[in-house]
Amino acid sequence: MDTAYYRQLLLDKQAQLQATAEVSDAATATVELDQSRVGRLSRMDALQGQAMSQATQQRRAEELLRIKAALKRIDEGEYGYCLECGEEIAEGRLKIKPAVAKCIACAEQTI
Repeated sequence: MDTAYYRQLLLDKQAQLQATAEVSDAATATVELDQSRVGRLSRMDALQGQAMSQATQQRRAEELLRIKAALKRIDEGEYGYCLECGEEIAEGRLKIKPAVAKCIACAEQTI
């Protein structure tokens, strides 16, 4: 297995997620509740947008943790093997989701 290829995929994805995080931080800012300046529906839209941004930010943070863990597995020579059963993870699965830590069979068991 070409771990250098997967390391680069992971590093590229990590950089992309970090750049996106910097741009979208403004969307999670506190919504102003001044009724004289912002109408009720506009506030509701802003609150909904804020909640969606916060959920996206949480998913991004979780993906960054998965990437960090995958990079650590590469360094330790354990990348590409399922954390549950120890079997090799299909290369097609790794190409689609390089931070994945479980084979398809073990991943389906946890759903």
